[in-house]
Amino acid sequence: MEGLGNDYVYIDVINQDVENPSDLAIKVSDRHFGIGSDGLILIDKSDKADFKMSIYNPDGSQAEMCGNGIRCASKFVYEKGMTNKKSITFETLAGVKKIDLTIENDKVTSVNVCMGEPILNADKIPVINYNKKIIDGVELASVCIAKKEFTCVSMGNPHAVCFTNDNSEVTKFGPIIENSEYFPNKTNVEFVHVINRNEIDMRVWERGTGETLACGTGACAAVIASVLNGYTERKVNVNLLGGKLYILWDKDNKIYMKGPAKIVFEGTID
Repeated sequence: MEGLGNDYVYIDVINQDVENPSDLAIKVSDRHFGIGSDGLILIDKSDKADFKMSIYNPDGSQAEMCGNGIRCASKFVYEKGMTNKKSITFETLAGVKKIDLTIENDKVTSVNVCMGEPILNADKIPVINYNKKIIDGVELASVCIAKKEFTCVSMGNPHAVCFTNDNSEVTKFGPIIENSEYFPNKTNVEFVHVINRNEIDMRVWERGTGETLACGTGACAAVIASVLNGYTERKVNVNLLGGKLYILWDKDNKIYMKGPAKIVFEGTID
């Protein structure tokens, strides 16, 4: 399945077992000798929510949350008949997320996810040896790497957001920032070009994956950083290489992400 080109292999582990998911993620993600994907997502039972989602990167590491992934997982469980509810919840390592489905002719046409509240506390992102940046009474953590300033945000997973007129720099600086000593758990990296107060372009370097065509949590982090730095309003269209996401940061401090999800193909792994 893919959400704006951010593609994962999805497996229902409620009705079957998967041994060594980290090893399997490495195998299936290989675009030459495997299926080819940005990672592996397992859908399981949960005692906290309707379902549980576990995310594994192509290098075998586990991610806390994936915005495009949770949209696809939501489409999966509805269209596979695992639920008939149009509002469902998913347990993730970043907490329980609430999802609302738009249904047409028994198919999920779009998914709106409440991504929760942004985390700006440096210790919880986490980021160390940062510079304090106070904007309208809000303390932001920023770091300067390769003469570029990054605003640090967590959406349950860490992000470093840079504003630039050349977001193609993501391929040059992405791996440097991801593995910087400033970020104990590494970080996702977003390079953002502001078009106007309601629209931005973004490219993303995902931790453990490399550049991907889209990143839902990254789009949310980019909008948070854009608002706090005074570049945009709180409702923003985010243009990614794979398409467009719609992000709203409401007055109650909740982030909402709306976008598509598609099934590419199905099969069996021997």
